[in-house]
Amino acid sequence: MKRILFILLSLPFVSWAQTRCFLPTDNASTDENARAAIEVYLPSAEKANGCAVILCPGGAMRWLSWESDVVKMAAFLNEQGIAAIGLRYHLMPKVDGGSMPQGLKMPPMVDVTHPDHFPQADANPMHTSAGDSILRLAAMDARAAVRMVRQHAQEWHIHPDKIGYLGFSAGGGVALAALMGAANLQERPDFICTNFGPSLMPVTVTADAPPLLIMTRADHPNVAAGLVALFMEWKKAGANAELHIYGDGNGPYELLPQTGTTTTESWSAQMILWLKSKGFVK
Repeated sequence: MKRILFILLSLPFVSWAQTRCFLPTDNASTDENARAAIEVYLPSAEKANGCAVILCPGGAMRWLSWESDVVKMAAFLNEQGIAAIGLRYHLMPKVDGGSMPQGLKMPPMVDVTHPDHFPQADANPMHTSAGDSILRLAAMDARAAVRMVRQHAQEWHIHPDKIGYLGFSAGGGVALAALMGAANLQERPDFICTNFGPSLMPVTVTADAPPLLIMTRADHPNVAAGLVALFMEWKKAGANAELHIYGDGNGPYELLPQTGTTTTESWSAQMILWLKSKGFVK
């Protein structure tokens, strides 16, 4: 019995979604987990501070890293009083179990010292008509998510002016593409955080662009250089942006245990500090 209790206490805290809402961009697929939808994870009423983060999980536009990028991250955000909204967006059709299509080869790797290789911060390694089309659909899903969260803001105890994205890997590209296509303030995020997720399309940034927080590791090929280029596009436009390039750590770049042995593991705490400094979290 003691061993069972120890194992339970050792497990990472996780949350379960209270609500799933299908988006108007959904195609009514027979597989519910493949449908465009949001899953809502709300903090307790005692902790809620009105901020909401729409989580755009990674997965190379072919799958969603749901457990690490949404479920675990939602638990962390809820503990900070932040509502977490997991986004299920359109994905590329699976080919050979989700592998890259035959005939496509990865381009040469670009290190962090060459952001100039990515004009307008477009770090998409392989532009194809199918891939660009899916990115547009995923961006539509992300914009629909912002609209839906604002529509339910009072019900979910969310401040309509404190809604933003946190994108992981390809999810960062989805969040940025969503912003680039926003037609009005109702579907525009109030902030964007991207965690090793560069833009997958050329960006055009205006001075009133939402504040941007970028986090990555220096040794991440293409990604680090693409995110440096993204930072420069924000700054050239006179918009607010902050860039953190960590020099250590290894393995998946997700919510990490706080061991004090790397600086990379501090990205989640740094993000909360940034949200506080911008007035989105009290």
